[in-house]
Amino acid sequence: MTEYATTRIQRKNQALIFEAALDVFSSFGFRGATLDQIASTAGLSKPNLLYYYPSKEAIHSAVLTKLLHTWLAPLRELDENGDPIEEILLYVINKLHAARDLPRESRLFANEIVQGAPRIKSILETDLRHLVEDKVRILRKWIKQGRLAKIDPYHLIFSIWSLTQHYADFDVQVQAVTGQETSFDEAEVFLNHLYRRMLAP
Repeated sequence: MTEYATTRIQRKNQALIFEAALDVFSSFGFRGATLDQIASTAGLSKPNLLYYYPSKEAIHSAVLTKLLHTWLAPLRELDENGDPIEEILLYVINKLHAARDLPRESRLFANEIVQGAPRIKSILETDLRHLVEDKVRILRKWIKQGRLAKIDPYHLIFSIWSLTQHYADFDVQVQAVTGQETSFDEAEVFLNHLYRRMLAP
C-alpha cells in the first residue's frame, strides 16, 4: 500500500471516528458513551479505533478541541474597524446559524460545561479568556466612542451565547412549547430587532 493511500485511509477513518463520537457523546454524554458504541457507529472495529485514539478520553478531548475552535471562529471575526452594531449583529446571526447547523456540537459543548468542564477548563481559562478579553476591549472602545449603548461587554457576550445556543440545546422544549419545528428565520428576525434596539447609543 502506498504512503498516499495510507494517509487517505487514515483521514477517512479519523473523519468517521469524529462523526461517530459527535453522535455518541452528544446523545449519551461522556460517562454514558462507550468505545464500543463509537466504533460501531463509525463502522470500525474497536482495535482499529484504538489505533487512532488510545482511550475514550482522548477521543472526547480531540472532538472538544476541534469543536471549540469552530465554536469560537465567529467571535474571532468581530472586526474592530467595522460598524459596531453590524459587527455584533453579524456575530449574533453566525452563532444562531451555528446552533441551527451544528446542534450535536452545541449539545456536546453544553454537556461538558454543565459537568464543570473537566476536559477543557484549561482552554476556557486561557484561549477563550484571552479571546473574550480582546473583544471586550473592542466593545469598550466602541462604547467610549459613543458608537454603542453603555452596556456591560461581558454580559453582552454571555447573552449572545445563551440566546443563540438555546435553540440547539433546548430544541425539544422549543418545539414542545410552540407545537412546530423551530423557526430559525423567526429567531433571526427577533434577535436582530432585540440587539439592534439594545445596542443603539
